[in-house]
Amino acid sequence: MALNLDRDQWLERLIKAHDSDLPQLRKFDAYYEGKQTLSYMAPELMRELNQRLRQLVINWPRLVVDALEERLDVEGFRFSDNAEADDELWGIWQANDLDEESQLGHIDALALRRSFVIVGANEADAANPLITVESPLEVYAERDPRTREVVAAVKRWDEDVPNSEPVHHATLYLPGLTTWYIKQKGKWIPDPDIEPDSTDLDVPPVVPLVNKARVRDRGGVSELTDVIPVSDALCKIATDMMVSAEYHAIPRRWAAGLTEEDFVAPDGTKTSTLTARIGGLWLSENPETKFGQFQEADLANFHNTINALARVVSGLTGLPPHFLGYVGGEPISADAIRASEARLVKRAERRQRAFGGSWERVMRLAMQIRDGHVPANAARLETIWRDASTPTLAATADAVTKLHTENLLPDEMAWEMMGFSQTQIARMLDMMQRQQDRAFGADFTRFFGQQQGAPAPEAPVPPAPAPIPAIP
Repeated sequence: MALNLDRDQWLERLIKAHDSDLPQLRKFDAYYEGKQTLSYMAPELMRELNQRLRQLVINWPRLVVDALEERLDVEGFRFSDNAEADDELWGIWQANDLDEESQLGHIDALALRRSFVIVGANEADAANPLITVESPLEVYAERDPRTREVVAAVKRWDEDVPNSEPVHHATLYLPGLTTWYIKQKGKWIPDPDIEPDSTDLDVPPVVPLVNKARVRDRGGVSELTDVIPVSDALCKIATDMMVSAEYHAIPRRWAAGLTEEDFVAPDGTKTSTLTARIGGLWLSENPETKFGQFQEADLANFHNTINALARVVSGLTGLPPHFLGYVGGEPISADAIRASEARLVKRAERRQRAFGGSWERVMRLAMQIRDGHVPANAARLETIWRDASTPTLAATADAVTKLHTENLLPDEMAWEMMGFSQTQIARMLDMMQRQQDRAFGADFTRFFGQQQGAPAPEAPVPPAPAPIPAIP
């Protein structure tokens, strides 16, 4: 049962809950951007090196998220009683640039546990409601514990003002009411420039895109949760390897009986440190001088550790090992590569199902805002996704052809299985219809002759004769 709170109480409650969530969200965001701090380094060593040690970041967290997101492409929506994609819903999708914006929402949901989509009226185009994808760093929503529906949501953002402090804004979304606030002297007050907006919606126009929701935790789980400790270990090992390469991978030379004057050129200039350590040839006129070098360090132990961490991440995330740069001794065949992607494909299909339900709720809200009601068949709206797997074109064509030849697939289903988009399928249907019309017209003329009064087809114009070459 939803709480019985007034607007100001809801705003205070949502902002407090959002503030408690922000530190973890910012942590996930830093790891996705590759801006995390170096871990597992001894504090004494960090103090000694101070700013002289620069961290080497190998950004596996971004790879884990992007490898999943690249397989999440929405291609349309259709109602349960219609085999074809709905053109009006796809028009709303295209009008809001959701081909691109949906990718941003999927990335944030995978990396930061969830993202949000807000639907509203479009004053400039009433036929296409305004749909925006929002970051969880700015939006928070609370659900009813019984119905699991969103009962209230807030969005906060800052407006930069030249030569002044930024202005803090907030928008509160409640069923049937949207209110705008600004922060003045540390307190949130209704924005005097924007009137509250009353609507006929029985739910807030905010839809969460949640990654891996749990029964007791509908807030979602980040794909980075299991990867962060391993990523920290990787960056530590990679940084140690670079330090070791600086001090131990190059053979270190030693000499007994030399002084600083021996490293001064004839013109009086001092030999650079790099030349003295790496490129220079050491000579001494003192017969008592002795030279030697220490054995260089083998960096293979770092390489083996990195490969071991790659296998750990592969097991945790379902990424094929070659995605992480790990390749065994045996050559990898095309069939082995596709087999190694099986778990990644299944994980992508799970995300398609979860995110598809959210996008369907977005479209139902858009229809209610546009038309004032939701069609009865919209309860069984379906999101059309591109195939998450990566089969070869030849293998797919062979399988589809066999099924189509046995009359197990209609034409349009075969085209979908081949990976054609709904727009391409519509074009093919139109082309086939025009081709059939031309064929029917040709058959009609052949059997019944040219209709009386119809213009006769023009005779083909013979090509011009080739010029006679001149005789020299």
